[in-house]
Amino acid sequence: MNDPRDTNELDGPLLFGRVLDGKGGGRPIGWDEAREWQPAGPDEVLWVHLCRNRPGVQEWLEGSLSVPEPTAELLVSDSTRPRAFSEGGTLVSTLRGINFNPGAEPEDMISMQLWCDGRRLVTLRRLALQTPRDVLALIDRGIGPPDAGATITLLAEFMIARMNQSIVDMNDVIDALEEEDPEKDPEGMLGRIAAIRRNCLGLKRHMSPQHEALERISREAPAWFEDHDRREIAESIDRLRRYLDDIDISKESAVVLMDELRARALASNEKATYVLTIVAGIFLPLGFLTGLFGINVGGMPWTDTVDGFWLVTAACLAIFVGLVGLFKKLDWL
Repeated sequence: MNDPRDTNELDGPLLFGRVLDGKGGGRPIGWDEAREWQPAGPDEVLWVHLCRNRPGVQEWLEGSLSVPEPTAELLVSDSTRPRAFSEGGTLVSTLRGINFNPGAEPEDMISMQLWCDGRRLVTLRRLALQTPRDVLALIDRGIGPPDAGATITLLAEFMIARMNQSIVDMNDVIDALEEEDPEKDPEGMLGRIAAIRRNCLGLKRHMSPQHEALERISREAPAWFEDHDRREIAESIDRLRRYLDDIDISKESAVVLMDELRARALASNEKATYVLTIVAGIFLPLGFLTGLFGINVGGMPWTDTVDGFWLVTAACLAIFVGLVGLFKKLDWL
C-alpha cells in the first residue's frame, strides 16, 4: 500500500525531508528551512522528497541549487525513461519502480528523478511511490543510510526488490495455469496468458534501460559516491540482470503455454472437421439415392410395388455398410 500522506497537501511541494546525521538517523525538516539549508557539520546531508508537478519546484532547483535549466526541466518533466549522468560534481538520474497504486498494472511503472551533489539529495515524483517511504522508515528508526551515496543505492535496491515480487506473482499465475484443465475455459486462459505476456514486455521495456542507468551510476558517479556505494550498486545491477532473465523465462513459459492451448484447440477443430467429413462422405451417396427416388416422374421403378419402400431402404442400408467397410479398409475410420 502507498502512504496516504503522499496524496495530501503538505508543506508546499515537500512530501518529506530529513537531515541525515551520518549515523543512520535524521531529523525532520520543513520546506522553508530546506530551501535555505546549509550543513552544520561534516556528516550532515539534506534529503528532500518532492512532488515534481507542484509550483515552485523548478524555480528552487535553478535558483537555490544552481541546477542548469535543461537539467531542471528534465527533473520536473514527464520524460520518464531511466537514465543517469554526471554533471560537474552532481549526479542526475531517472529510475522507475513498480506501480502498486489501486487499479494499476505491474508494467505501469512510476518514475522517480533524483539530483545529488553529495550534500543535498533531491528526489522527485508525480505519483505516489512507496520506495522512498521505506528508506525514510529506516532513517526514522536510526538504522538508515548514513550519507547521500548510501541513500541512492538503497533506493535503487528497494525499487529492484519490488520488481522481483511482481515477477514472482506472474510466475505463480503461470504455474496455476499449467495445472488448470485447458478444456474448462480456454478463452479465459488465453486472456490471462496474454495479460502476462503484456506485463513481461512492459517490465522488460522499462527495466532494460534501468539496468543501463545503474551501470552508468556505478561507472560515472562523482567522487562523493564512494567505493562501497559502487559495490552496492553493482550488486543491484546483478540482481536486476537476473530479474531480466526471469522475465524472459516467464515470457517464454507464457508463449509455450499459449501455443499448447492453441494446438489443443486446433486439434479439436481438426477432429470435428474430420468427423463431419466422414459423415458427409457416408451420407452423400445416400442423399443422392433418396433424392433420385424422390423426383416423382414417370418410369420410376417399384412405384407400383408393395415392397418398393423396403427395397429402397435395403439398398440404402447396403450402400451404408459398403461405405463403412471401405472407409475402414482405407484407415479413415
